[in-house]
Amino acid sequence: MACFLVTAAEAVVVTVAAQAIKRSEKKNEIRPVKLDGETRVSAESSEVSIPWSRKLMWLSYLLWGGALLLAFEHIWHGEVVPWFPFLTAAADPGDTAEMLHEMSTVGVSMALMVTAAWGVMVAAVQSLIKKITRTGTAAA
Repeated sequence: MACFLVTAAEAVVVTVAAQAIKRSEKKNEIRPVKLDGETRVSAESSEVSIPWSRKLMWLSYLLWGGALLLAFEHIWHGEVVPWFPFLTAAADPGDTAEMLHEMSTVGVSMALMVTAAWGVMVAAVQSLIKKITRTGTAAA
């Protein structure tokens, strides 16, 4: 009935966190420094890595996509309407309890599964980056 609200709420939090981290990364970014007419960059900046903010945005995209798809499905089945209270289950106290139960079970488990899939994806990317960095070539 309203399980998409859980993933949407997590998406909002992750998006805000990613934007804050991105600002922090830009502030701490290593910038080229001119010394004796030459531009030099520290050796650390040549390291291959994906910024944490970008990885969080991947999670954000997954969550927003899932929330929008679920919202569309709920609209299609008439569980979300364009008039107050918007969620048909919120009109009746008995249905509201059922909706909250669904949100706390189905919604939370979906959000956890998406986050877990993202974690596996990030771990796989990190492993691939380490392998490429170690060998100097991309794996086929």
